[in-house]
Amino acid sequence: MSRFLLSAALIAILPAAAHAQDTAQRGDDGSIIVTAMRAEKPLNSIPALVTVIDEEEIDQQRLIATDTSSLLANLVPSFSPSRQKLSGFGESFRGRDPLYLIDGVPQSNPLRNGSRDGYTIDLIAVERVEVINGANAIQGLGATGGIVNFVTRKPDRSGEWTVGIETAVTAADDFSDDGFEHRAGVYASKRFGDFDFLGSASYHKRGLFFDGHGRAIAVDATQGDLADSMQTNFFGKFGWEPTDDQRLQFTINKFDLEGDGDWSTDPESGDRAAGIPVTSQRGAPEGEPPLNDVLTMSLDYTHRAFLGGTFTGQLYRQDFKSTFGGDRFAIFQDPAIAPVGTLFDQSQNRSEKLGARLTQRYTDIAGSGADVIGGIDYLEDTTSQALIHTGRFWVPETTYENIAPFIQLDLPLTDRLTLAGGLRWENAILKVDDYNSIAGNRPDLVETPVIGGSPSFDELLFNGSAIYEFLDGVSAYASYSQGYTVPDVGRVLRAIKVPNTSVDDLLTLSPVIADNYEAGLTVSQGFLTAQLAYFISKSNQGSRLVADAEGIFSVVRQKTRVEGLEATLEAALGSGFRVGGNLSVLKGEVDSDNDGRLDADLDAINIGPNRLNLYAGWSNDALSFRLQSATLFDRNFENAAGLNTANFEGYTLFDLHAGYRTDFGTLSFAVQNLADKQYITYFGQAGSTLDEDFFAGRGRTFTLGYSTEF
Repeated sequence: MSRFLLSAALIAILPAAAHAQDTAQRGDDGSIIVTAMRAEKPLNSIPALVTVIDEEEIDQQRLIATDTSSLLANLVPSFSPSRQKLSGFGESFRGRDPLYLIDGVPQSNPLRNGSRDGYTIDLIAVERVEVINGANAIQGLGATGGIVNFVTRKPDRSGEWTVGIETAVTAADDFSDDGFEHRAGVYASKRFGDFDFLGSASYHKRGLFFDGHGRAIAVDATQGDLADSMQTNFFGKFGWEPTDDQRLQFTINKFDLEGDGDWSTDPESGDRAAGIPVTSQRGAPEGEPPLNDVLTMSLDYTHRAFLGGTFTGQLYRQDFKSTFGGDRFAIFQDPAIAPVGTLFDQSQNRSEKLGARLTQRYTDIAGSGADVIGGIDYLEDTTSQALIHTGRFWVPETTYENIAPFIQLDLPLTDRLTLAGGLRWENAILKVDDYNSIAGNRPDLVETPVIGGSPSFDELLFNGSAIYEFLDGVSAYASYSQGYTVPDVGRVLRAIKVPNTSVDDLLTLSPVIADNYEAGLTVSQGFLTAQLAYFISKSNQGSRLVADAEGIFSVVRQKTRVEGLEATLEAALGSGFRVGGNLSVLKGEVDSDNDGRLDADLDAINIGPNRLNLYAGWSNDALSFRLQSATLFDRNFENAAGLNTANFEGYTLFDLHAGYRTDFGTLSFAVQNLADKQYITYFGQAGSTLDEDFFAGRGRTFTLGYSTEF
């Protein structure tokens, strides 16, 4: 706890998390509007730490770092460092999982969490990103760490065509032909009477990544990689407004990211004990290349004068397919198919989601200032994990059905004090038919018959908060909220070794409830905006992953607790200068022997390091500059016996962005890892003990970009 007190003292002198919000959606009074809470709410009325990343910041960070996780880690407190891979496995948010959304449509796949949900849309289609820290159930299943909502572009309403074009090229600092990265995109929008349209298309070809010593970073051919890959995205939005109060909108997004297969990991190159990171070798890995293939569709209807309030309805569908690299893993062996040790296979996660969200909102009821939001959500998620070369199923087809009514009340007691609270009633059933777990699960290499079942869950989730405005623009809040998810059901089902186990009897399938207690302070005073939050997140039956000798993870249900201190700050110093940054200090503990006592550190797979991000920027009508740093602090991990189980040696990275606006467009130049720091990633150091996972981070890269809108 002394570390938390020290960090609190440091906040007084350290600038924390900054984000320019000039293009954020704003209300009539100029307040920033957030939509991730199911209804439009001013940012200062949300009892949680909130970050709104606007379009300008998205464009800057996309040139500095070309992966979504790095963008979030640079701007959002308590978001763990990026792995710089296609897989987000080992990336956490407040020591738990984030729920990714696109315009409110869930992208996460908790039934068989392949950690690929952060890469389902190209950011050319995104207008802003809304991030809400902390567990909550307002969006349903999955947000035990917080919400990341990608808000897509809105169609132009002027009646004229709006067309935007962007392109960029990235190179390692030695300008190796293998390290070039190219991307291009276009978007167009127009209104036709009561109808409007917006569409975008983008292409992104990534070459190899190189570390600070000029070595090719290993391509993760098993979990999937961003390096040596091709990405395309097609996005469309079609709207109709028959009256001033109504809007019907259809949105479709098709995202594909697939490895090129030009490079593979050199299995003999890494030596963790000697500090030598694993590298790449030319040549395609065996099997199909890893990929993300995602189709997301939604139909949204809004009526702002329905039964005296505002009605919103959303129907959505998502088809999600992710392929992982293969090998002759022991778990894949089956002597009935091929001699032991010779059977090559690879897995593919498949998830189909159908859902509906209905919401009715009343504001300022009878002139009291009270707001009420009520509604009901429905979700059907069917997920499996196939072994694509042999036609087996590692995880059987599993269907999760959920229906959840909810109600939320905001009640201003005085001009300064507002109370809020709500209930959400989760009713869920999980359906699994009889199946056989694969032979490699057992030492005798015999399939295990499992009795299917339909366990059901019934949970009433609460939230409550108070916000008190001491002065105009200065407020404090205290809140309690519960988040809800299921453990990685697929990992549980595929790991059953005891014949005739019944799915109905598995305690490990019971839901994970995260209780989030939070107190914070928000300041918005002219040139200064700041947020400070302290939180405790607890689960009596938490869910975490533990690896075996081959690196295959299984689910362990244990009591967990995460507490943390977070801060954001931005100061406008005049003459176009701004400074800011963000700070997060986290501590996680787990009950490793299930005796009811927290006795060991939460490991690096499940919690990020303490982190401080800083930036300084300047801009005028033509020029802009931004210099930013990210400092990750050392962290040691201990087990229940007080023995050290992993170490992380921290580092500091610097990035630079410069832009020049002209009459014909904007030219941008960015440098990632300005000092060409050689480092091993957080996951590479502390998230694994395998030589093949000892990944270095990217060295210095240069990016030149051009964009225009007409």
